[in-house]
Amino acid sequence: MKKFSEFVVGESFHSTCSISNDELEEYIKFSRIRNVFLEDKIKEKHQIVSGRAILSRMEGEFTRLNQIYGNEIIFLGTDGDSEWGNRNTRFLKPYHTDQILKLKFTIIKKEDMNEEFGKITINYEGSSQNNELMIISKRNIYRIRK
Repeated sequence: MKKFSEFVVGESFHSTCSISNDELEEYIKFSRIRNVFLEDKIKEKHQIVSGRAILSRMEGEFTRLNQIYGNEIIFLGTDGDSEWGNRNTRFLKPYHTDQILKLKFTIIKKEDMNEEFGKITINYEGSSQNNELMIISKRNIYRIRK
């Protein structure tokens, strides 16, 4: 585990993950998503995964990184990117269940909040096994105890 003072702007961390059909079905039940497209595809071998499910898994993988896990960290929200009309996430290609997603988390901003807490801003990227960029989520903001 790294402490707030040890994080450096520009530093990146890497991980991989996948989402199984069973995990997607659990997510859809928990989130209560009603989407005919997702419901009709639920029995296919490799289903398309909803964007929120992908982002949820990416954040989960971020919090499990050796460098992050053990810190008291809270997700504060996202800031939009002015180049994207103040949106923060883009899904460039569909992601399907059981597909490996290569993750990259980059610290783009670090700032003090007060004596007790700091704030780090993280960009997420998800790529296929062939290194095709599939998902970009910019400016995910976390409060972290110093």
